[in-house]
Amino acid sequence: MIAIARRRRSQPPPARFIHEALTDPDRDPSRPWLTLRRDEQRPRILESEPPHLVVWCSIWPWRPDAQIRFDVEDGMLEWTLYVDEPEPDGETVVRMRKRINELINANLRFTFGQ
Repeated sequence: MIAIARRRRSQPPPARFIHEALTDPDRDPSRPWLTLRRDEQRPRILESEPPHLVVWCSIWPWRPDAQIRFDVEDGMLEWTLYVDEPEPDGETVVRMRKRINELINANLRFTFGQ
C-alpha cells in the first residue's frame, strides 16, 4: 500500500476520547459527526490499539482497497490515507483527502467544541 495523503492537526481532547470517537462514532447521539454521503459506506475497524491507533477500511465502495490510519496522541491526531496501486489520479486524491479532512478536522473536531 502507498500513502497518498496525510494530515496532522491538533485535537483538544485526550487521546482516549479521540480513540473512542473513531472506534464508535455513534457512541454519543447528541454529538453526531460521521455523516456519510450516498456514495460512502460506514467504515469497519481493521485495527485498534487503544488509545493510539485506529485503522479504518475504505469509506468509498468504489475504492475498496483504501485504508485510513489514525495515529492519536494527547492533543494531536494524524490521519494517513493508503491505497493499493495503481494510485488514483490527482483530482481523485484531492477529493478523498478533502473528504477525510472534513470528517476528521471539521466534524469530529467540532463535536469537541473546537
